Amino acid sequence: MITRRRFARQRVAKVRHGGTEKVSPDATALVVGGGIAGLAAATVLAERGVQVTVIEKESFLGGRAGAFPDRLEDGTAFEMERGFHGFFRQYYNLQAMLRRVDPGLTFLIPLRDYPLLGPDGARETFSDLPRRAPFNIVELVRRTDTMGLGDLAKVGARRALAILAYEGELTYERFDDMTAGAYLDSLRFPKAARQMLFDVFSHSFFNPEEGYSAAELLMNFHFYFMGNPEGLVFDVCNDPFSTVIWDPYRRYLEELGVDFVMGKAVTRLDRDGDGYRCSLDDGEAVCADAAVLAVTVPGLSRLVDASPDLADPSFAESVAKADVTLPFAVLRLWLDRPVEAGRSPFVGTAGLGILDNISIYDLFEGESREWVKAHGGSVVELHAYAVPEEMDEETIREELLSQLHSLYPETRDAEIVEERFLLRRDCPAFGPGSYRTRPTVETPYRGLCLAGDFVKTPFPSALMERSAATGFMAANRILERWQGREEPIWSVPPRGMLARLGALAAS
Repeated sequence: MITRRRFARQRVAKVRHGGTEKVSPDATALVVGGGIAGLAAATVLAERGVQVTVIEKESFLGGRAGAFPDRLEDGTAFEMERGFHGFFRQYYNLQAMLRRVDPGLTFLIPLRDYPLLGPDGARETFSDLPRRAPFNIVELVRRTDTMGLGDLAKVGARRALAILAYEGELTYERFDDMTAGAYLDSLRFPKAARQMLFDVFSHSFFNPEEGYSAAELLMNFHFYFMGNPEGLVFDVCNDPFSTVIWDPYRRYLEELGVDFVMGKAVTRLDRDGDGYRCSLDDGEAVCADAAVLAVTVPGLSRLVDASPDLADPSFAESVAKADVTLPFAVLRLWLDRPVEAGRSPFVGTAGLGILDNISIYDLFEGESREWVKAHGGSVVELHAYAVPEEMDEETIREELLSQLHSLYPETRDAEIVEERFLLRRDCPAFGPGSYRTRPTVETPYRGLCLAGDFVKTPFPSALMERSAATGFMAANRILERWQGREEPIWSVPPRGMLARLGALAAS
Protein backbone atom coordinates (compact mmCIF):
# COMPACT_ATOMS: atom_id res chain seq x y z
CA MET A 1 0.00 0.00 0.00
CA ILE A 2 1.25 3.49 -0.89
CA THR A 3 1.08 5.84 2.11
CA ARG A 4 1.68 9.54 2.62
CA ARG A 5 4.87 10.16 4.59
CA ARG A 6 4.82 12.41 7.60
CA PHE A 7 7.11 15.00 5.98
CA ALA A 8 4.42 16.14 3.53
CA ARG A 9 2.96 19.54 4.28
CA GLN A 10 -0.55 20.63 3.59
CA ARG A 11 -0.70 23.64 1.29
CA VAL A 12 -3.91 25.29 0.20
CA ALA A 13 -4.19 28.36 -2.01
CA LYS A 14 -6.92 29.80 0.20
CA VAL A 15 -7.98 28.40 3.56
CA ARG A 16 -11.66 28.51 4.45
CA HIS A 17 -12.82 27.25 7.78
CA GLY A 18 -15.88 25.04 7.75
CA GLY A 19 -18.03 24.70 4.67
CA THR A 20 -20.99 22.53 3.91
CA GLU A 21 -20.54 18.92 2.82
CA LYS A 22 -23.37 19.17 0.28
CA VAL A 23 -24.25 22.38 -1.55
CA SER A 24 -27.54 23.40 -3.13
CA PRO A 25 -28.98 20.60 -5.30
CA ASP A 26 -29.53 23.20 -8.02
CA ALA A 27 -25.80 24.00 -8.38
CA THR A 28 -24.38 23.04 -11.78
CA ALA A 29 -20.91 23.06 -13.36
CA LEU A 30 -19.30 22.25 -16.69
CA VAL A 31 -15.87 20.69 -16.91
CA VAL A 32 -14.29 20.95 -20.35
CA GLY A 33 -11.64 18.25 -20.63
CA GLY A 34 -11.64 14.70 -19.30
CA GLY A 35 -7.96 14.44 -18.39
CA ILE A 36 -6.55 14.31 -14.87
CA ALA A 37 -7.18 18.01 -14.21
CA GLY A 38 -10.77 17.96 -15.39
CA LEU A 39 -11.64 14.75 -13.57
CA ALA A 40 -10.03 16.02 -10.36
CA ALA A 41 -12.24 19.12 -10.52
CA ALA A 42 -15.32 17.05 -11.40
CA THR A 43 -14.64 14.73 -8.47
CA VAL A 44 -14.64 17.40 -5.78
CA LEU A 45 -17.59 19.28 -7.26
CA ALA A 46 -19.71 16.13 -7.62
CA GLU A 47 -18.83 14.92 -4.13
CA ARG A 48 -20.13 18.23 -2.77
CA GLY A 49 -23.43 17.75 -4.59
CA VAL A 50 -22.85 19.90 -7.69
CA GLN A 51 -24.47 18.57 -10.87
CA VAL A 52 -21.44 18.16 -13.17
CA THR A 53 -21.20 17.63 -16.91
CA VAL A 54 -17.79 16.59 -18.30
CA ILE A 55 -17.22 17.33 -21.99
CA GLU A 56 -14.32 15.47 -23.62
CA LYS A 57 -13.47 15.68 -27.31
CA GLU A 58 -11.82 12.23 -27.37
CA SER A 59 -13.62 8.92 -26.98
CA PHE A 60 -11.56 8.07 -23.87
CA LEU A 61 -10.71 9.68 -20.53
CA GLY A 62 -7.32 10.45 -19.01
CA GLY A 63 -5.91 12.98 -21.49
CA ARG A 64 -2.19 12.44 -21.99
CA ALA A 65 -2.38 9.74 -19.31
CA GLY A 66 -5.23 8.00 -21.11
CA ALA A 67 -5.42 4.82 -23.18
CA PHE A 68 -7.50 3.99 -26.19
CA PRO A 69 -8.51 0.63 -27.73
CA ASP A 70 -6.57 -0.79 -30.64
CA ARG A 71 -6.11 -4.21 -32.23
CA LEU A 72 -3.07 -6.07 -33.53
CA GLU A 73 -3.14 -7.70 -36.96
CA ASP A 74 -3.75 -11.12 -35.38
CA GLY A 75 -6.91 -9.73 -33.80
CA THR A 76 -5.50 -9.28 -30.29
CA ALA A 77 -7.15 -6.32 -28.58
CA PHE A 78 -4.97 -3.99 -26.53
CA GLU A 79 -4.98 -0.50 -25.05
CA MET A 80 -2.52 1.98 -26.53
CA GLU A 81 -1.15 4.79 -24.38
CA ARG A 82 0.69 8.00 -25.15
CA GLY A 83 3.91 6.89 -23.55
CA PHE A 84 5.25 5.65 -20.25
CA HIS A 85 4.19 7.47 -17.05
CA GLY A 86 5.92 7.25 -13.69
CA PHE A 87 3.77 7.72 -10.58
CA PHE A 88 6.16 9.43 -8.20
CA ARG A 89 5.40 8.96 -4.53
CA GLN A 90 5.16 12.67 -3.72
CA TYR A 91 2.18 12.98 -6.10
CA TYR A 92 -0.02 13.44 -3.04
CA ASN A 93 -2.97 15.09 -4.79
CA LEU A 94 -2.98 12.57 -7.64
CA GLN A 95 -2.87 9.79 -5.07
CA ALA A 96 -5.77 11.34 -3.13
CA MET A 97 -7.76 11.50 -6.36
CA LEU A 98 -7.04 7.90 -7.40
CA ARG A 99 -7.76 6.51 -3.93
CA ARG A 100 -11.41 7.24 -4.69
CA VAL A 101 -11.47 4.08 -6.82
CA ASP A 102 -8.61 2.10 -5.26
CA PRO A 103 -7.98 3.11 -1.61
CA GLY A 104 -4.80 1.03 -1.43
CA LEU A 105 -3.50 2.07 -4.86
CA THR A 106 -3.07 -1.62 -5.57
CA PHE A 107 -2.75 -1.00 -9.33
CA LEU A 108 0.64 0.61 -8.70
CA ILE A 109 3.75 -1.51 -8.35
CA PRO A 110 7.11 -0.13 -7.21
CA LEU A 111 10.20 -0.04 -9.38
CA ARG A 112 13.30 -0.91 -7.41
CA ASP A 113 15.55 1.33 -9.47
CA TYR A 114 15.56 4.10 -12.06
CA PRO A 115 18.86 3.46 -13.89
CA LEU A 116 20.30 5.92 -16.38
CA LEU A 117 22.37 4.73 -19.34
CA GLY A 118 24.88 6.95 -21.12
CA PRO A 119 27.64 6.86 -23.71
CA ASP A 120 30.45 4.30 -23.49
CA GLY A 121 28.63 2.13 -20.98
CA ALA A 122 28.04 4.88 -18.42
CA ARG A 123 25.41 4.00 -15.85
CA GLU A 124 23.89 5.78 -12.87
CA THR A 125 21.34 4.55 -10.37
CA PHE A 126 18.94 6.19 -7.93
CA SER A 127 18.30 3.07 -5.85
CA ASP A 128 18.88 3.23 -2.10
CA LEU A 129 19.65 6.94 -2.05
CA PRO A 130 18.94 8.78 1.21
CA ARG A 131 15.57 10.54 1.02
CA ARG A 132 16.56 13.81 2.63
CA ALA A 133 18.69 16.68 1.33
CA PRO A 134 21.62 17.21 1.33
CA PHE A 135 22.42 13.56 2.05
CA ASN A 136 20.80 12.38 -1.20
CA ILE A 137 22.89 14.61 -3.46
CA VAL A 138 26.09 13.97 -1.46
CA GLU A 139 25.60 10.22 -1.87
CA LEU A 140 24.74 10.56 -5.57
CA VAL A 141 27.91 12.57 -6.24
CA ARG A 142 30.02 10.26 -4.05
CA ARG A 143 29.17 7.13 -5.98
CA THR A 144 29.15 8.52 -9.52
CA ASP A 145 32.01 7.69 -11.87
CA THR A 146 31.53 10.87 -13.88
CA MET A 147 33.29 13.29 -11.51
CA GLY A 148 35.93 13.29 -8.81
CA LEU A 149 37.06 15.48 -5.94
CA GLY A 150 39.05 17.68 -8.29
CA ASP A 151 35.95 18.31 -10.38
CA LEU A 152 33.98 19.33 -7.28
CA ALA A 153 36.47 22.12 -6.64
CA LYS A 154 35.64 23.60 -10.07
CA VAL A 155 31.86 23.62 -9.61
CA GLY A 156 30.19 27.04 -9.48
CA ALA A 157 29.32 26.75 -5.80
CA ARG A 158 27.16 29.87 -5.46
CA ARG A 159 24.99 28.96 -8.40
CA ALA A 160 24.82 25.35 -7.19
CA LEU A 161 23.36 26.63 -3.91
CA ALA A 162 20.19 27.52 -5.81
CA ILE A 163 19.44 23.80 -6.06
CA LEU A 164 19.16 23.67 -2.26
CA ALA A 165 17.71 27.16 -1.90
CA TYR A 166 14.44 26.96 -3.82
CA GLU A 167 12.04 29.61 -2.52
CA GLY A 168 9.05 29.89 -4.81
CA GLU A 169 8.46 33.39 -6.15
CA LEU A 170 11.97 34.50 -5.20
CA THR A 171 13.54 31.72 -7.27
CA TYR A 172 11.38 32.64 -10.26
CA GLU A 173 12.25 36.32 -9.84
CA ARG A 174 15.96 35.52 -9.97
CA PHE A 175 16.14 32.71 -12.49
CA ASP A 176 13.09 32.73 -14.75
CA ASP A 177 14.75 34.89 -17.43
CA MET A 178 17.71 32.49 -17.66
CA THR A 179 17.61 29.35 -19.76
CA ALA A 180 18.08 25.98 -18.10
CA GLY A 181 21.06 25.41 -20.39
CA ALA A 182 22.77 28.62 -19.26
CA TYR A 183 22.18 27.73 -15.62
CA LEU A 184 23.65 24.25 -16.05
CA ASP A 185 26.62 25.77 -17.91
CA SER A 186 27.24 28.02 -14.91
CA LEU A 187 27.60 24.99 -12.61
CA ARG A 188 30.74 23.94 -14.54
CA PHE A 189 30.14 20.21 -14.06
CA PRO A 190 32.22 17.84 -16.20
CA LYS A 191 30.44 17.00 -19.45
CA ALA A 192 29.77 13.36 -18.51
CA ALA A 193 28.46 14.30 -15.06
CA ARG A 194 26.22 16.97 -16.50
CA GLN A 195 24.77 14.50 -19.02
CA MET A 196 24.10 11.80 -16.47
CA LEU A 197 23.05 13.86 -13.45
CA PHE A 198 21.35 16.91 -14.95
CA ASP A 199 20.65 16.79 -18.68
CA VAL A 200 18.50 13.65 -18.48
CA PHE A 201 16.53 15.22 -15.65
CA SER A 202 15.90 18.55 -17.37
CA HIS A 203 14.89 16.79 -20.59
CA SER A 204 12.21 14.77 -18.79
CA PHE A 205 9.86 17.76 -18.82
CA PHE A 206 9.61 17.73 -22.63
CA ASN A 207 11.36 21.12 -22.93
CA PRO A 208 14.82 21.58 -24.52
CA GLU A 209 17.36 23.23 -22.24
CA GLU A 210 17.81 26.21 -24.54
CA GLY A 211 14.08 26.94 -24.38
CA TYR A 212 13.39 26.04 -20.75
CA SER A 213 13.26 28.39 -17.76
CA ALA A 214 16.07 27.87 -15.25
CA ALA A 215 13.59 28.70 -12.48
CA GLU A 216 11.24 25.93 -13.64
CA LEU A 217 14.19 23.55 -13.71
CA LEU A 218 15.12 24.53 -10.12
CA MET A 219 11.53 24.06 -8.99
CA ASN A 220 11.57 20.56 -10.47
CA PHE A 221 14.91 19.77 -8.83
CA HIS A 222 13.26 20.70 -5.55
CA PHE A 223 9.97 18.90 -6.22
CA TYR A 224 11.47 15.64 -7.45
CA PHE A 225 14.76 15.43 -5.58
CA MET A 226 15.94 18.00 -3.06
CA GLY A 227 12.60 18.65 -1.35
CA ASN A 228 11.02 15.27 -2.02
CA PRO A 229 10.79 13.16 1.16
CA GLU A 230 9.68 10.07 -0.78
CA GLY A 231 12.81 9.44 -2.84
CA LEU A 232 13.23 9.57 -6.62
CA VAL A 233 12.23 5.98 -7.41
CA PHE A 234 8.62 5.74 -8.58
CA ASP A 235 5.73 3.33 -9.15
CA VAL A 236 4.21 2.11 -12.40
CA CYS A 237 0.73 1.00 -13.45
CA ASN A 238 0.32 -2.79 -13.61
CA ASP A 239 -2.19 -2.67 -16.47
CA PRO A 240 -3.37 -0.10 -19.04
CA PHE A 241 -4.57 3.17 -17.54
CA SER A 242 -8.02 2.74 -19.03
CA THR A 243 -8.52 -0.68 -17.41
CA VAL A 244 -7.39 0.03 -13.85
CA ILE A 245 -7.91 3.80 -13.55
CA TRP A 246 -10.27 5.52 -15.96
CA ASP A 247 -12.96 2.88 -16.47
CA PRO A 248 -13.47 2.53 -12.69
CA TYR A 249 -13.16 6.30 -12.30
CA ARG A 250 -15.90 6.98 -14.81
CA ARG A 251 -18.18 4.54 -12.98
CA TYR A 252 -17.40 6.27 -9.68
CA LEU A 253 -18.28 9.69 -11.07
CA GLU A 254 -21.42 8.43 -12.81
CA GLU A 255 -22.60 7.05 -9.47
CA LEU A 256 -22.23 10.60 -8.14
CA GLY A 257 -24.47 11.82 -10.97
CA VAL A 258 -21.80 13.15 -13.34
CA ASP A 259 -22.85 13.25 -17.00
CA PHE A 260 -20.23 12.58 -19.69
CA VAL A 261 -20.40 14.05 -23.19
CA MET A 262 -17.73 12.16 -25.13
CA GLY A 263 -16.35 12.69 -28.63
CA LYS A 264 -17.49 16.30 -28.86
CA ALA A 265 -15.42 19.48 -28.75
CA VAL A 266 -16.40 22.81 -27.22
CA THR A 267 -16.19 25.50 -29.90
CA ARG A 268 -17.23 28.55 -27.89
CA LEU A 269 -17.94 29.64 -24.33
CA ASP A 270 -20.41 32.45 -23.65
CA ARG A 271 -21.68 34.16 -20.54
CA ASP A 272 -25.28 33.13 -19.91
CA GLY A 273 -26.67 35.37 -17.17
CA ASP A 274 -24.67 34.41 -14.07
CA GLY A 275 -23.45 31.21 -15.71
CA TYR A 276 -21.94 29.83 -18.90
CA ARG A 277 -23.06 28.29 -22.16
CA CYS A 278 -20.79 25.83 -24.00
CA SER A 279 -21.41 25.44 -27.72
CA LEU A 280 -20.42 22.03 -29.08
CA ASP A 281 -19.16 21.11 -32.53
CA ASP A 282 -22.39 19.24 -33.30
CA GLY A 283 -24.50 22.36 -32.81
CA GLU A 284 -25.73 21.41 -29.34
CA ALA A 285 -25.08 23.51 -26.22
CA VAL A 286 -24.71 22.84 -22.49
CA CYS A 287 -25.31 25.47 -19.79
CA ALA A 288 -24.24 25.63 -16.14
CA ASP A 289 -23.58 28.03 -13.26
CA ALA A 290 -19.80 27.53 -13.36
CA ALA A 291 -17.14 26.08 -15.65
CA VAL A 292 -13.64 24.61 -15.44
CA LEU A 293 -11.51 24.70 -18.59
CA ALA A 294 -9.11 21.75 -18.27
CA VAL A 295 -7.83 21.52 -21.82
CA THR A 296 -4.44 21.65 -23.51
CA VAL A 297 -2.70 24.94 -24.25
CA PRO A 298 -3.72 24.83 -27.95
CA GLY A 299 -7.28 23.92 -26.99
CA LEU A 300 -7.51 26.81 -24.53
CA SER A 301 -6.08 29.25 -27.03
CA ARG A 302 -8.60 28.23 -29.70
CA LEU A 303 -11.50 28.44 -27.27
CA VAL A 304 -10.57 31.88 -25.94
CA ASP A 305 -10.05 33.21 -29.48
CA ALA A 306 -13.54 31.99 -30.42
CA SER A 307 -15.25 33.37 -27.30
CA PRO A 308 -15.86 37.14 -27.31
CA ASP A 309 -17.03 37.00 -23.70
CA LEU A 310 -13.50 35.95 -22.64
CA ALA A 311 -11.80 39.04 -24.07
CA ASP A 312 -10.44 40.53 -20.83
CA PRO A 313 -7.07 41.93 -22.01
CA SER A 314 -4.87 40.50 -19.24
CA PHE A 315 -6.52 37.08 -19.44
CA ALA A 316 -6.38 36.97 -23.24
CA GLU A 317 -2.71 37.99 -23.16
CA SER A 318 -1.90 35.31 -20.60
CA VAL A 319 -3.52 32.62 -22.75
CA ALA A 320 -1.96 33.96 -25.95
CA LYS A 321 1.54 33.81 -24.44
CA ALA A 322 1.15 30.22 -23.29
CA ASP A 323 2.79 27.86 -25.76
CA VAL A 324 3.67 24.25 -26.43
CA THR A 325 7.15 22.80 -26.47
CA LEU A 326 8.75 20.57 -29.11
CA PRO A 327 7.04 17.30 -30.15
CA PHE A 328 7.47 14.01 -28.33
CA ALA A 329 7.52 10.58 -29.94
CA VAL A 330 6.46 7.13 -28.75
CA LEU A 331 7.41 3.91 -30.55
CA ARG A 332 5.95 0.69 -29.14
CA LEU A 333 7.31 -2.57 -30.53
CA TRP A 334 6.05 -6.14 -30.30
CA LEU A 335 9.22 -8.24 -30.84
CA ASP A 336 9.47 -11.92 -31.66
CA ARG A 337 12.10 -12.60 -28.99
CA PRO A 338 12.68 -11.49 -25.41
CA VAL A 339 15.19 -8.92 -24.31
CA GLU A 340 18.14 -10.17 -22.34
CA ALA A 341 17.32 -11.48 -18.88
CA GLY A 342 17.95 -8.95 -16.13
CA ARG A 343 17.00 -5.85 -18.13
CA SER A 344 15.32 -3.18 -16.02
CA PRO A 345 11.63 -2.51 -16.67
CA PHE A 346 12.52 1.14 -17.26
CA VAL A 347 15.74 2.99 -18.01
CA GLY A 348 16.45 6.60 -18.81
CA THR A 349 19.15 7.54 -21.30
CA ALA A 350 21.45 10.55 -21.73
CA GLY A 351 23.81 11.67 -24.45
CA LEU A 352 22.54 8.99 -26.88
CA GLY A 353 20.70 11.02 -29.50
CA ILE A 354 16.97 11.59 -29.26
CA LEU A 355 16.20 8.45 -27.21
CA ASP A 356 15.18 9.36 -23.66
CA ASN A 357 13.95 6.09 -22.17
CA ILE A 358 13.26 2.43 -22.79
CA SER A 359 10.38 0.57 -21.14
CA ILE A 360 9.97 -3.23 -21.22
CA TYR A 361 6.20 -3.36 -20.82
CA ASP A 362 5.90 -7.12 -20.28
CA LEU A 363 8.02 -6.75 -17.13
CA PHE A 364 5.37 -4.67 -15.37
CA GLU A 365 2.12 -4.49 -17.36
CA GLY A 366 -0.29 -7.42 -17.28
CA GLU A 367 -1.76 -6.93 -20.77
CA SER A 368 1.70 -7.02 -22.40
CA ARG A 369 2.73 -9.94 -20.22
CA GLU A 370 -0.26 -11.92 -21.49
CA TRP A 371 0.77 -11.24 -25.10
CA VAL A 372 4.28 -12.49 -24.36
CA LYS A 373 2.90 -15.64 -22.72
CA ALA A 374 0.86 -16.36 -25.84
CA HIS A 375 3.40 -15.41 -28.49
CA GLY A 376 6.83 -15.23 -26.88
CA GLY A 377 9.03 -12.20 -27.43
CA SER A 378 8.72 -8.89 -25.63
CA VAL A 379 6.88 -5.57 -25.74
CA VAL A 380 9.28 -2.63 -25.80
CA GLU A 381 8.48 1.07 -25.85
CA LEU A 382 10.86 3.89 -26.79
CA HIS A 383 10.23 7.50 -25.91
CA ALA A 384 11.83 10.72 -27.20
CA TYR A 385 11.16 14.09 -25.56
CA ALA A 386 11.61 17.47 -27.25
CA VAL A 387 12.23 16.05 -30.73
CA PRO A 388 13.75 18.61 -33.14
CA GLU A 389 11.09 20.07 -35.40
CA GLU A 390 12.99 19.28 -38.59
CA MET A 391 12.96 15.51 -37.97
CA ASP A 392 10.29 13.60 -39.88
CA GLU A 393 8.57 10.49 -38.57
CA GLU A 394 10.70 7.98 -40.46
CA THR A 395 13.94 9.63 -39.31
CA ILE A 396 12.73 9.62 -35.70
CA ARG A 397 11.75 5.95 -35.92
CA GLU A 398 15.06 4.92 -37.48
CA GLU A 399 17.09 6.78 -34.86
CA LEU A 400 15.09 5.33 -31.98
CA LEU A 401 15.59 1.80 -33.32
CA SER A 402 19.29 2.40 -33.90
CA GLN A 403 19.76 3.55 -30.32
CA LEU A 404 17.77 0.60 -28.97
CA HIS A 405 19.96 -1.80 -30.92
CA SER A 406 23.10 -0.10 -29.62
CA LEU A 407 22.03 -0.31 -25.96
CA TYR A 408 20.27 -3.69 -26.17
CA PRO A 409 22.22 -5.62 -28.88
CA GLU A 410 19.94 -8.65 -28.53
CA THR A 411 17.18 -6.68 -30.26
CA ARG A 412 19.16 -6.18 -33.51
CA ASP A 413 18.04 -9.46 -35.03
CA ALA A 414 14.56 -9.41 -33.52
CA GLU A 415 11.65 -9.30 -35.93
CA ILE A 416 9.16 -6.51 -35.28
CA VAL A 417 5.86 -8.38 -35.20
CA GLU A 418 3.91 -5.15 -34.90
CA GLU A 419 4.50 -1.54 -33.95
CA ARG A 420 2.73 1.70 -33.11
CA PHE A 421 4.27 5.15 -33.60
CA LEU A 422 2.86 8.35 -32.11
CA LEU A 423 4.15 11.88 -32.65
CA ARG A 424 2.33 14.57 -30.67
CA ARG A 425 2.89 18.23 -29.88
CA ASP A 426 0.65 19.41 -27.05
CA CYS A 427 2.86 19.49 -23.94
CA PRO A 428 3.25 22.94 -22.37
CA ALA A 429 6.36 25.06 -22.83
CA PHE A 430 7.97 26.76 -19.84
CA GLY A 431 10.18 29.19 -21.67
CA PRO A 432 12.47 31.76 -20.07
CA GLY A 433 10.47 34.72 -18.75
CA SER A 434 7.13 32.95 -19.09
CA TYR A 435 6.30 32.68 -15.39
CA ARG A 436 5.08 36.26 -15.08
CA THR A 437 2.28 35.77 -17.60
CA ARG A 438 1.49 32.09 -16.99
CA PRO A 439 -2.24 31.43 -16.55
CA THR A 440 -3.50 30.78 -13.02
CA VAL A 441 -6.43 28.76 -11.73
CA GLU A 442 -8.42 31.93 -11.16
CA THR A 443 -9.67 34.00 -14.09
CA PRO A 444 -11.25 37.46 -14.21
CA TYR A 445 -14.65 35.79 -14.57
CA ARG A 446 -16.79 34.68 -11.67
CA GLY A 447 -17.33 30.94 -11.72
CA LEU A 448 -14.73 30.24 -14.43
CA CYS A 449 -11.43 28.50 -13.57
CA LEU A 450 -8.53 26.88 -15.40
CA ALA A 451 -6.80 23.60 -14.56
CA GLY A 452 -3.94 21.67 -16.12
CA ASP A 453 -0.22 20.99 -16.02
CA PHE A 454 0.54 24.40 -17.58
CA VAL A 455 -1.29 26.36 -14.86
CA LYS A 456 0.68 28.24 -12.20
CA THR A 457 0.51 26.93 -8.63
CA PRO A 458 1.69 28.62 -5.41
CA PHE A 459 3.58 25.47 -4.38
CA PRO A 460 5.98 23.06 -6.14
CA SER A 461 4.25 20.71 -8.58
CA ALA A 462 4.62 19.31 -12.10
CA LEU A 463 3.15 17.00 -14.72
CA MET A 464 0.34 14.70 -13.51
CA GLU A 465 0.55 16.07 -9.97
CA ARG A 466 0.12 19.66 -11.13
CA SER A 467 -2.90 18.56 -13.15
CA ALA A 468 -4.54 16.97 -10.12
CA ALA A 469 -3.64 19.85 -7.81
CA THR A 470 -5.01 22.55 -10.12
CA GLY A 471 -8.17 20.50 -10.65
CA PHE A 472 -8.71 20.46 -6.89
CA MET A 473 -7.91 24.17 -6.68
CA ALA A 474 -10.40 25.00 -9.42
CA ALA A 475 -13.14 23.05 -7.65
CA ASN A 476 -12.34 24.76 -4.33
CA ARG A 477 -12.56 28.18 -5.94
CA ILE A 478 -15.93 27.40 -7.51
CA LEU A 479 -17.26 25.91 -4.25
CA GLU A 480 -16.74 29.25 -2.51
CA ARG A 481 -19.86 30.40 -4.35
CA TRP A 482 -21.96 27.86 -2.45
CA GLN A 483 -19.89 27.73 0.76
CA GLY A 484 -18.90 24.14 0.00
CA ARG A 485 -16.20 22.34 1.93
CA GLU A 486 -12.85 22.60 0.19
CA GLU A 487 -10.62 19.69 -0.78
CA PRO A 488 -7.26 19.56 1.07
CA ILE A 489 -4.26 20.14 -1.18
CA TRP A 490 -0.90 18.60 -0.32
CA SER A 491 2.66 19.42 -1.32
CA VAL A 492 6.26 18.63 -0.53
CA PRO A 493 7.89 21.23 1.76
CA PRO A 494 7.59 24.45 -0.25
CA ARG A 495 11.09 25.82 0.44
CA GLY A 496 14.56 24.40 0.10
CA MET A 497 16.67 23.70 3.16
CA LEU A 498 18.99 26.62 2.29
CA ALA A 499 16.28 29.01 1.11
CA ARG A 500 17.58 31.79 3.37
CA LEU A 501 20.87 31.67 1.53
CA GLY A 502 19.20 32.23 -1.84
CA ALA A 503 20.82 35.65 -2.19
CA LEU A 504 24.22 33.98 -2.40
CA ALA A 505 23.04 31.78 -5.26
CA ALA A 506 21.88 34.77 -7.24
CA SER A 507 25.14 36.67 -7.04
